[in-house]
Amino acid sequence: MVKRALLIAYHYPPVQISSGVQRTLAFSRDLPDHGWEPLVLSAHPRAYEKISEGQLKDIPSDTVVQRAWAWDTARHLAVKGRYLDAMALPDRWVSWCPAAVVAGLNMVRKYKPQVIFSTYPIATAHLIALALHKLTGIPWVADFRDSMTEDTYPREARRRKFFLWLERQVVKNCCKAIFTTPGAVKMYRERYPELPEDRWTLIPNGYNEAIFTEVESLQQSADPAAVKTHLPGEQPLTLVHSGVLYPSERDPRAFFAAVASLKQQGKLSAESVQIVLRATGHDGLYASMLQEHQIDDIICLEDGVEYRQALQEMLDADGLLIFQASNCNHQIPAKLYEYFRAGKPIFALTDREGDTGQTLLSAGIENIAPLDDKEALEQQLQVFIEQLQQGSAAIATSEAVRKSSRQYGSEILAAIFQECIGEPGHSVSISSSSQD
Repeated sequence: MVKRALLIAYHYPPVQISSGVQRTLAFSRDLPDHGWEPLVLSAHPRAYEKISEGQLKDIPSDTVVQRAWAWDTARHLAVKGRYLDAMALPDRWVSWCPAAVVAGLNMVRKYKPQVIFSTYPIATAHLIALALHKLTGIPWVADFRDSMTEDTYPREARRRKFFLWLERQVVKNCCKAIFTTPGAVKMYRERYPELPEDRWTLIPNGYNEAIFTEVESLQQSADPAAVKTHLPGEQPLTLVHSGVLYPSERDPRAFFAAVASLKQQGKLSAESVQIVLRATGHDGLYASMLQEHQIDDIICLEDGVEYRQALQEMLDADGLLIFQASNCNHQIPAKLYEYFRAGKPIFALTDREGDTGQTLLSAGIENIAPLDDKEALEQQLQVFIEQLQQGSAAIATSEAVRKSSRQYGSEILAAIFQECIGEPGHSVSISSSSQD
């Protein structure tokens, strides 16, 4: 008997966003290898602010994909830029809900899935799954990724009340709640002590091996002998950060100050190092900071690129940068696992005690300094650059790379589905308290 899972995901190709879209895409591609046929219920592309055809080819040709009618309240339903709060609860894509519930019921009747799966951060996806679960009784797996609510999020009273209600409905009615970090699992276990401990489980983010292999093959075809080496003074080292730099959660100001100090001391120059900040989402804010520190010759702000181009840049770089503040200690940037697979040294601006820092340390990466400590960043950045120049900078261990693949995550998800329908599956670790 074919086992099927209905995957409800707002972010699915052709949406163009950060690496978050890769999670559901990978599940839909890899689940068949573990005995599950995916049925994808997503939103009509009109709802997306940005689209790209590039990753449509990554959806297997035999995957059932239903795109339900949806609008973005802010772009499609606002009058002179204004709209009622009720039109954006829980989010701006709540118009997706009615059509998606109808489409989901039709998919249930036609394909008879054994499991429903929904994935955050678009809360409407969980709202749709809640309705379908209530209407059909099909077991539901809720993929939170990160926490849905925090002490200060959401800030608006009405939105916060709705989020708190929805979160409680999700955790009470799902058979499994999945998070991407041990810290988030711990948070929810403590937040809902009345629920069974096995309600919470962990599937970290990861990298897509098939796409990495494709990019590497194209790289080798273009230049089979392309191997980057640096002799002192020969050419500048290239350091790359790929993705959004949030002004609070990934505030780069102390880093800018550290780079400026090293430049003033003659320990860093545009001839020795080039730092690329790709698709920060806040270029206007950071450009003035770079000019003020007189380091815009060393640090450059670059626009976003297609996913494969972003991976190519990681593979071409000499070193990769991670920014994560201590107020996000229970989160791990998804790009970290792609950095592991790229096989390049990593300099992390984060708290060693947080989930990001602990994941790096367990992978053998020790070039870590607090995001907000200018002196520590200055010292550790100088050490990191010297290690790169000498060829001694550490890269992630092979075991860390193996467990960071999205195919490994799909294997865990398949085991969770088996558990939810009461069937034993292939034994695989689904620990809720560690990266193992």
